[in-house]
Amino acid sequence: MEEKDLDFVLVPAGLLVMSVYHVWLLYQIRRKPVRTVVGMNAINRRFWVSSMMEDTQKTGVLAVQTLRNNIMASTLLASTAIMLSSLIAVLMTAHNNNNNNNNNNRHTIGITFGEETKLRLTIKFFSILVCFLISFLMNVQSIRYYSHASMLINVPYNKITNFTCHRLTAEYVSSSVNLGSYFWSLGLRAFYFSFPLFLWLFGAIPMFVCSVFLVFMLYFLDVSVDPGWVADTSITITTTDEEYN
Repeated sequence: MEEKDLDFVLVPAGLLVMSVYHVWLLYQIRRKPVRTVVGMNAINRRFWVSSMMEDTQKTGVLAVQTLRNNIMASTLLASTAIMLSSLIAVLMTAHNNNNNNNNNNRHTIGITFGEETKLRLTIKFFSILVCFLISFLMNVQSIRYYSHASMLINVPYNKITNFTCHRLTAEYVSSSVNLGSYFWSLGLRAFYFSFPLFLWLFGAIPMFVCSVFLVFMLYFLDVSVDPGWVADTSITITTTDEEYN
């Protein structure tokens, strides 16, 4: 098999491996959340929001500071993503100008190993650019939800006499916090996806190897090894819900 044909075999295979893994992870998060780190963190964030809203005068500063730290993390990733997107756009423009000056629109030898067609190299750069743009948008949405939650978490609902739905309000605020965390995770996943695509510049084999290695690494980061104590707390949640009903 020629080297140029490897792109049509190994690149789709690498993307398929990563896609299948994330579909499986999404299924686990939806059906068995206590077996995943994302699901466990979501449950614990709900407990945290409820405890922070019990007495806003004592825990208000802690809650806002914690959410501010999350906003700073999302801001850092968003800034990095848009900076890398600009860099990729500059590289694409410089590459096209270089080809036009040399009157060589057919093949080029750049930072990649071997000859590359102009269209194929443009697709590689564009794929990396899309990953960084998606990461930027996801982190902006994360900042949006964290900003909403930082205001809502300090509203003194216990002091409002005509308000009798404090429990539903805590659920709404915890949903905003969880959505901010989910968007942050998606932005970080887009960064992860950019690594195999970057190695695709050096060939299809490095891209496929990086995809397989990335899936193994993410598996150990995403799967919870000891979810038993969360199962006990879920029983407590059910009991509490029955009491409210």
